Amino acid sequence: MGFLDRLDKGLDPVGPDIMLGTVEDLLNWGRSKSDWYMHFGIACCAIEFMAVNAAHFDLMRFGAIPRASPRQADFIIISGTVTLKMAERIKRLYEQMAEPKYVFSMGSCANSGGPYWEHGYHVLKGVDRIIPVDVYVPGCPPRPEAFLEGMVQLQKKIRHQEIFRKREKMSPEDLKAIEDRKIEMEKQYQDYLADQKLKNQEIG
Repeated sequence: MGFLDRLDKGLDPVGPDIMLGTVEDLLNWGRSKSDWYMHFGIACCAIEFMAVNAAHFDLMRFGAIPRASPRQADFIIISGTVTLKMAERIKRLYEQMAEPKYVFSMGSCANSGGPYWEHGYHVLKGVDRIIPVDVYVPGCPPRPEAFLEGMVQLQKKIRHQEIFRKREKMSPEDLKAIEDRKIEMEKQYQDYLADQKLKNQEIG
């Protein structure tokens, strides 16, 4: 097809070597093809993620490069059982990432607590209780193909974002609603920790 496959059909083709679009379209296309990630592997799903990075599935062909620091990562992958002790660390790592940032929740445990969702007093019932999640990858553990499908969905989301005009279009009420939502999530998390601590005392 040529011309970088017409930038994945994201711009309007005019001629064989001419395409129309905005600077933002071009930047989003570039961002979607060069996603650096930080992998926070906690349990079984982290082992399955090794297969995603191996030669057969080759995650790097999507432009995804592993980074050791959250400050260099575009998205973070949470794979495995999130305990209450680990939840605080995950939240801190997420806050250290630069905007725009994204979150993968990989596997049933990260999505909803998995087999521990009812009686696991030490397990967080879904990582989305502490940080916003962009892509949920189902499975226990998920197949590598499921993760790659999630990667494709994240790339689509990035290509359609308005990174420049987003805040300009937001009214003061919208911005306040975002801040209120952050405060609400923090309060819910603290209430959840207090509730779990009380249950632990009752069990002990």
